[in-house]
Amino acid sequence: MDIPADGEPPVLTPPDLSPAWYSTPSEPVLEPERRIIDAHFHFSDHWAGYGLDDQLQDASTGHRIEATIFMQVGWKHRTSGPEHLRPVGETEAVVSFAEKAKSRTSSTNVAAGIVGYADLCLGDAVAEVLTSHVEAGRGRFRGVRCSAARHETFKFGVLPRPPLGLYSYPEFRVGMRRLAAMNLVFDAWVYHPQLQEVLDLARAVPEATIVLDHVGGLLGVGRYAGRRREAFDEWRKSIQSLAACPNVVVKIGGYGIATFGHKSELLPTPPSSSSLAEVWRPSAEVVINAFGTSRCMFESNFPVDRSSGNYSTVWNAFKRIAAAASEDEKNDLFSATAARVYQIENTHSQE
Repeated sequence: MDIPADGEPPVLTPPDLSPAWYSTPSEPVLEPERRIIDAHFHFSDHWAGYGLDDQLQDASTGHRIEATIFMQVGWKHRTSGPEHLRPVGETEAVVSFAEKAKSRTSSTNVAAGIVGYADLCLGDAVAEVLTSHVEAGRGRFRGVRCSAARHETFKFGVLPRPPLGLYSYPEFRVGMRRLAAMNLVFDAWVYHPQLQEVLDLARAVPEATIVLDHVGGLLGVGRYAGRRREAFDEWRKSIQSLAACPNVVVKIGGYGIATFGHKSELLPTPPSSSSLAEVWRPSAEVVINAFGTSRCMFESNFPVDRSSGNYSTVWNAFKRIAAAASEDEKNDLFSATAARVYQIENTHSQE
């Protein structure tokens, strides 16, 4: 892609999916008794919308979804008051949905953990924002995500385009230390050419727990379109270096994001879980081999990953990827790592 004369890159538009496409009949659920904590989802007005009813419907398709983790997406920020506190509105809105789900006696602990947004470039002053999130979260707030995902040839997503080198800003790292001191987690979202930035951050703030989203943003667009092997080799080298940092864990998922370039949504019907697993397995296995299952967790990334198919099929694909793992390893991947990292203690029992 060429950069326009004004210096702003073109927007990579996510697919406009028909509800009929991603609502096709589900496959039989594999291992229906396996406990799952969905480590990453969004409530949102984008991607055809995704509200409480959508989450509850997806969670009731046959997999044992005991809890879910909400991930910030710039949703329902306050529209008045101090600018730095406006993101707390997202936490407030998510808690409202979580409490409604509880009142309906849902078998899924919806948004058992909430990861919101705070401008860590506030440095030590970010403590006010974090405290406000914790109070608004009513026991559910677990951390902050600040996206640094930036590429010079395109822009993707609903979040503002981050500044270049965000994670290296001295004031950002001061904010990171404040976050860690409050026992809160940091979620990192970057594209794979930026993984060195996450590595530098992990080394600079070793006391912080850093969760790398979406297997590190393996690109299949821009200059990597049609050069998937080159991208994979670059990504694998960076992932293996990052695995040496014990404070980093990784989410496996997000493959439906347009920046991966898989384009499943262009198929006349959604792919099967076997087809998805075949495409996703190589990168999933690299991550699991590098980090170990105790530092890996599966994520649905819904509703963004509707472009891969329906919710049940996505979880079947993960179960196929993990088929050869031991019972303890599967427990890590599907629930235990997420429970430990995001401090999810009381999921609803379905025994």
